[in-house]
Amino acid sequence: MESKSPVDSLTIMTELVLPNDTNLFGNLMGGRLMYWMDIAAALAAQKHCSVPCVTASVDNISFENPIKLGNTVHIEAKVTRAFNTSMEVHLRVWGEDLTQQFRYKSNEAYYTFVALDPNRKPRPVPSLEPTNEEEKRLFDGALRRRQLRLILGGKMKPGEAAELKALFADAKVGS
Repeated sequence: MESKSPVDSLTIMTELVLPNDTNLFGNLMGGRLMYWMDIAAALAAQKHCSVPCVTASVDNISFENPIKLGNTVHIEAKVTRAFNTSMEVHLRVWGEDLTQQFRYKSNEAYYTFVALDPNRKPRPVPSLEPTNEEEKRLFDGALRRRQLRLILGGKMKPGEAAELKALFADAKVGS
């Protein structure tokens, strides 16, 4: 299987916030945004491996700024690391007030997807080769984030998380 670059999976989605998408305060509902983010992340994962994928997990989503009625939402998603059958997808979300020509960050998150074979069983995915410093930073951090997800999901014991232990050991030495 040929290795791919993060840019090969880049997906950019734009939506307009309409009245049906908002809460009582005129802000985009978090659930609607998460729905759009899941679609963008799924497209990025499927672009990476060229097979159907399913959402395995969603990391913490913290909303930095609300997106208002009438504003546009820009979602950028791309694969940051490929493991055996799963991929981590990083998403960045911006709101944009087109009348004021003002763009602002709303949030970012990491989603994990698993590639499926025709029998709906996990299948191997192509490896990922980062090409610039930001991609390398996200790639390197992906293993620690994965270990944390596995620990929180009860699929790994904390003592088995070598990358996380090394991170905390380095922090302790620097204290």
